Amino acid sequence: MVDKKQKQTDAVNPYDIQIGGSHYKKMKIQPSEFINKNNLPFAEGNAIKYLCRHKQKGQKQDLEKAKHFIDMIIERDYKNHEDKKEKQETWVEGYKKWKVNK
Repeated sequence: MVDKKQKQTDAVNPYDIQIGGSHYKKMKIQPSEFINKNNLPFAEGNAIKYLCRHKQKGQKQDLEKAKHFIDMIIERDYKNHEDKKEKQETWVEGYKKWKVNK
């Protein structure tokens, strides 16, 4: 019989796995780990993801995607600086909304 402590130590760290490619596995820290541990909003998380992987995957298109997300952040946070800022959703919250509407 395996005790609970043994099961916990045998668990695979999800950041050690990549589904679909290896472009993140070559990095010292995966963008998803950085994004989640810093509780970054959705747009910031995507900008970081595309900036990190552009040389290994999407090249110029990934940089254009990162720029697009940065433009969204500027629009969201700085267009009407006088307006009250709404609570920003985290990357995880934004991803969940996106996944449901996919």
